[in-house]
Amino acid sequence: MARAYAEVIGDPISHSKSPLIHGFWLSKLGIDADYRATRVFPDDLGAWIAGRTADPDWRGCNVTIPHKAAVLDHVADPGGVRGSIGAANTLFRTGDGDCIVTNTDAAGFLAPIADLDLSGAPVVVVGAGGAARAVLFALEKVGVGRVTVMNRSPLKAAGLLTHFGLKGDVVPLGAPLPPAALLVNASSLGMTGQAPLDLDLSPLPDEALVYDIVYAPLETPLLAAARARGLDTVDGLEMLIGQAALAFELFFGTAPPREHDDELRGLLLA
Repeated sequence: MARAYAEVIGDPISHSKSPLIHGFWLSKLGIDADYRATRVFPDDLGAWIAGRTADPDWRGCNVTIPHKAAVLDHVADPGGVRGSIGAANTLFRTGDGDCIVTNTDAAGFLAPIADLDLSGAPVVVVGAGGAARAVLFALEKVGVGRVTVMNRSPLKAAGLLTHFGLKGDVVPLGAPLPPAALLVNASSLGMTGQAPLDLDLSPLPDEALVYDIVYAPLETPLLAAARARGLDTVDGLEMLIGQAALAFELFFGTAPPREHDDELRGLLLA
């Protein structure tokens, strides 16, 4: 009998820690299923999705760079992800067997800072891709103040501020940071194989929080610089585990055992 399975897709994909996370939870719960990492090239995305949705054992997939916007062209979107966040990170089967998209990144991003009062607070976000869309969507929901977006393409970044109804500014990468309560790296800068994100953090107040969604490596130059300044930090594993937990329940019909998060983090850091 064939086993149910889910997976994560992207290009590249070898860095993904999602198979370890989902495999850990499947093992803890005794669920007889698999979770894989699959490299899918951009030109092959449509045909790949068509093939997987025809497989009754396939439960869905997580989606990472560079497919988060492109998947919206190939899968039903009854929740209006295209019009809200504009990027999807999860494809899953409904109870009727249909395949639809959603985005668990926004909730996963907010989970580790849920106790932080960001109402009216100034924020800096680096990047304007699919992850940045989820971050800005989440920040709008909690009522932040002015948002400064740092990005190579000012026009793209300005469009995101308008899309999410946020007041703020767009500045190029490398521009001086404004004072902010929260700095979020929502780009791939600092990821293994990518250029580092080199920012002078001195304009940030002492109570600022620096949040880097990159998780490979976990200790990015940005987080190292923030800790050297004595600033509070949130690393990429927090958001990764949070968004994965929501997706796991969609794939396998049960919540993951979050009481084992400390053990899971240990495995991810090993």
